[in-house]
Amino acid sequence: MRALVLEKKGELSLREIALPQDVGPDDVRIAIHTVGVCGSDVHYYTHGAIGSYIVRQPMVLGHEASGTIVEIGANVTGLKVGDRVCMEPGVPNLSSRATKLGIYNVDPDVRFWATPPVHGVLAPYAVHPAAFTYKLPDNVSFAEGAMVEPFAIGMQAAARARIVPGDVAVVVGCGPIGIMIALAALAGGCAKVLISDFSAPKLEIAGRYPGIVPVNVGEQPLVDAVAAATDNWGADIVFEASGSPKAFANLFDIVRPGGAVVLVGLPVETVELNVPAAIAKEVRIETVFRYANIFDRALQLIASGKVDLKPLITGTYDFSESIKAFERAAQGKPQDVKLQILLTGEKG
Repeated sequence: MRALVLEKKGELSLREIALPQDVGPDDVRIAIHTVGVCGSDVHYYTHGAIGSYIVRQPMVLGHEASGTIVEIGANVTGLKVGDRVCMEPGVPNLSSRATKLGIYNVDPDVRFWATPPVHGVLAPYAVHPAAFTYKLPDNVSFAEGAMVEPFAIGMQAAARARIVPGDVAVVVGCGPIGIMIALAALAGGCAKVLISDFSAPKLEIAGRYPGIVPVNVGEQPLVDAVAAATDNWGADIVFEASGSPKAFANLFDIVRPGGAVVLVGLPVETVELNVPAAIAKEVRIETVFRYANIFDRALQLIASGKVDLKPLITGTYDFSESIKAFERAAQGKPQDVKLQILLTGEKG
């Protein structure tokens, strides 16, 4: 079928490619409707690799997706043809020790869409296990359904932070994931969340949400903003969501004694961490890699109306314009948060 294929670093094409379409007894076949353009997709396009995951052969991109079920396997009971759904893109080995421990996101055998050598879903159809496919409530659009995946990362970060109601949090980095973390932290009980970046347009978008306080670090040092917001005590939780090596330099200056630092952004190279500063404050350090056992909760929170992700969708492209969408995403325009691609030609 026709798909968006990353041929190699810097080269995309819309072409026919053979993709597995056999529906097993526990699978569903989905007509893909909407796919979000993720930073990892763009990184594979521009760099050809993320850490040890290297694009060595043509790979279909896309893992933030929603669609409609068109076929179900013999054992599937909770879903039916015609259901609107979103899909958790990582399928673990259900027999692995990680899965049995409930941390299937770090299962070494997990097969994750658009992570070499596994194909993604920027194609008309995909086959996926029913166990990792979730029915969309009537009030959740396909566009919002395709936002559940990145929001689940924010939810995972909030869960790892162990938020106490009334906490003050800081998010370093106002990209899509940074904003998702801020919204999840508010939903989890934070009284307010400061979010920092150099991008005024992104900060303006984040600042539209009640409870999110934008900090332009080109105009004000983050440590000063946090001091002013916390009476010089420091933030209860600091989420690092930029992946920038420079951001790690003062993480422990802005967290309070006994607070938590949650590392979400993935640096391209090894970074320095001030361990003595962390020990002096007995800071708890947590890390986040994707998510586990939280996808349905992310969807429920969106359906409840407590989290509105629609303002974060800043551009929509037809499937025929997929390459153009990726070229725009690679430019990193400051006003862009989330771009999406429609495979059906209609919004919904």
